[in-house]
Amino acid sequence: MRLTHLFFLLIFLILPSCKEQNQNLIKIEGKQIAITDTLSTHTDIESFIKPFRDKLEKDLDSVLAYSVKAYTKNDDELNTAIGNLMTDIIFSEANPIFNKRTGNNIDAVMLNHGGIRSMIPKGPITVRTAYEVMPFENKIVVVGLKGKNINDMVSYLVSGKRAHPFLGLKILLDQDYNLIKATINGENIDENKTYYVATNDYLYNNGDNMAFFKPSESFLNLDYKVRSAMIDYFKKVDTINPVRDDRFIRK
Repeated sequence: MRLTHLFFLLIFLILPSCKEQNQNLIKIEGKQIAITDTLSTHTDIESFIKPFRDKLEKDLDSVLAYSVKAYTKNDDELNTAIGNLMTDIIFSEANPIFNKRTGNNIDAVMLNHGGIRSMIPKGPITVRTAYEVMPFENKIVVVGLKGKNINDMVSYLVSGKRAHPFLGLKILLDQDYNLIKATINGENIDENKTYYVATNDYLYNNGDNMAFFKPSESFLNLDYKVRSAMIDYFKKVDTINPVRDDRFIRK
């Protein structure tokens, strides 16, 4: 065999072994590592973080106001003291901002039962309390809604039979949960009128299936967190004593 023929034969035999081989995943293995107090602390990291953590803890535990009793979102069936307090806070803190920007006033406030994540205990109310009740970064928005949307909101509340917090509306049901009457600011709902409803950005975007916020006549994001409104409100008051009222009841 000639040398050149031998050379090409060797190239032919070697080339297939030089080609990139396809890799196939056969299995994946994992190991769970429990995070417990047995894990050692890195002293350098700990010493760096400690001043920040201590300041944060101090700020969270600073007392803002006092609560005469404990309040939870399950205190009653259709409206609760803590829910009414939350809507009162939104109106109290957001309406001056909205009025200054638009010249209009908020007609109603709509929140959701599930958005209240903790109770308000009896005793001192701290910054930590606000973070526990409202841990989310939700911002207050004000939406211009026609009366038809308001009626859809009423239907949502009636069918839900749940203590979703609201303000401005008054809903009366019979013992079988059928609607007897619904009003807004003491008047019948006018389907052709535009009402300004404060809520949060999560609910506006169909959170909790609240589809009645769209379509809307107007929309304004106040860039003001619900939690920040709570903290600002608590700083202004000495004592809170919210109550359940007749805004959503069965006759």
